Amino acid sequence: MTNEKYPYEIKAVKMEVEGTAHKFPVIVRIGPKGYVFPENFKHSAADIYNMEVRPSDVFVASFPRSGTTWTQDMVWLIASNLDYERALKVPLTERYAFLEFFSSFNDEMKMKLLDANKDDEAKLKEVKLLLKPATEILETTPSPRFIKTHLPLSLMPRKALEAKVVYVARDPRDAIVSLHHLVNSMKFMSMDEDFKAFWKSVLNNFQPWTPYFDHVKEAWEMRHHPNMLFLFYEDMRKDLPSVVRRVSDFLGKKYNEEEIARLCDHLSFDNFKKNPSVNYDLIKEIGLMYADKDFVRKGKSGGWRDYFDEEMIAEADKWIEENLRDTDLRFPSMQ
Repeated sequence: MTNEKYPYEIKAVKMEVEGTAHKFPVIVRIGPKGYVFPENFKHSAADIYNMEVRPSDVFVASFPRSGTTWTQDMVWLIASNLDYERALKVPLTERYAFLEFFSSFNDEMKMKLLDANKDDEAKLKEVKLLLKPATEILETTPSPRFIKTHLPLSLMPRKALEAKVVYVARDPRDAIVSLHHLVNSMKFMSMDEDFKAFWKSVLNNFQPWTPYFDHVKEAWEMRHHPNMLFLFYEDMRKDLPSVVRRVSDFLGKKYNEEEIARLCDHLSFDNFKKNPSVNYDLIKEIGLMYADKDFVRKGKSGGWRDYFDEEMIAEADKWIEENLRDTDLRFPSMQ
């Protein structure tokens, strides 16, 4: 389906026909690159694409599990004059609108969530907020608005680059391992397939937000745009102060060395993992995520080697080589 409000074709695909390692019975493929989303996304795609963008908006975008949460907290603090008090008090989920997350839930999931929280007024309110279209929430959000998305640039609001966009990319092998852990921590997405089956489903572009390389390359191609900042997760791990300075410059902020050192300490992995404001505790409380799982996991680079056998390493090498052949994109971990 296409219409005058949306420039891309949306095709529905029944997954029991193609077979894959996730729980969405129907997915949609969007546009010439065939980006994958849960079926419900087709109802919100045009609203997101045509959303009004304010020049003061700040988007943090990525393929899932590329260091998004870490980048979000860094960007918010830099843009908000290092307001640690508010950052620790107000959860990241309230400081950022997650642009497409509400469309991940089908009617059955929505009913289960609402029913599970019906006896707790506070939790029920949070569930209803989670299920409300982000475009509606953003209409009444005061500026500056902070927006998280895993949409590729072409499916983001068409005027997104009239605002600021920070895109973070990560070695796909690490991102896919982390995404597998996340999927299995979510009650409505967890599955029995092992990592190898999940890997194949990403390789074959059946997982939501794939194809991975098209996603990253769209942002990479716009990296010289004055309103786009392209970051690598591995650079953040290796030299966070340098990245903090780049983000500060991009957002028109100036901080001294002492302030940068304090921010890097706040964002250090040990402190970040213990920070309830960024650990999505709310998602556990309302029953979306298993209580014994961690949203922020190990955060290390190169951890994929613990999960890939020789066959998968060969597949990954070929996949990466083929997709980087036509571009000067190079990941720090691959140089």
